[in-house]
Amino acid sequence: MTIRVLLVEDEEALAVMLRYNLEAEGYDVTTAPDGEEGELLLAEQPFDIAILDWMLPGVSGIELCRRIRADKRTRDMPVMLLTARSEETDKVRGLSIGADDYVVKPFSVPELLARIKALLRRASPRKIAEVIETGDIRLDRAAHTAWRGKRKLRLGPVEMRLLAFLMENPGRVHSRAQLLDHVWGRDKFVDERAVDVCIGRLRKALTSDGEPNPIRTVRAAGYMLEK
Repeated sequence: MTIRVLLVEDEEALAVMLRYNLEAEGYDVTTAPDGEEGELLLAEQPFDIAILDWMLPGVSGIELCRRIRADKRTRDMPVMLLTARSEETDKVRGLSIGADDYVVKPFSVPELLARIKALLRRASPRKIAEVIETGDIRLDRAAHTAWRGKRKLRLGPVEMRLLAFLMENPGRVHSRAQLLDHVWGRDKFVDERAVDVCIGRLRKALTSDGEPNPIRTVRAAGYMLEK
């Protein structure tokens, strides 16, 4: 699962607690202490969901939500607002500005996680599904196994993550830098040539019985899994 979460929360203790619980669920979490930094992060990289505190210094969470909805790059991204404001008029305002969900503090962490998963299931069902299929390739995240037709593939953990990411986004070209970011992680210092090596191993596993190669190299752009 390569779900990228942007958490914008100025209360440090709450941000640390939420990040810990989100990462324990397998999410890739980036935090920002205010709306300005959150907006900069959104301009620099893609996220699958934004969790915004309403009362942020500078640009408020509700204003950042409005800007997210006005930007064509982020307008379809799920947005959850966290707030201490429990009045119905505040909830209506938050939802009307474009938030997909509205959670009042204090909240139950298990309930919050369930609501995040529900938003993601609607927005990115392939990224949440335990079993995903593209063509004759099937991957089971829970069992850490993959098949090409009836043949079980022998893949290492990195090749499994790479295949899962490509299957989540079939037909889309990804640069080596993007693949490094999503598969290896932003905190890992790995040379871009490692992507070519891993792609080579994955191709070998996928075509060892003479099947057609489903991974296409797009010159000067990157790699793509054919639909």
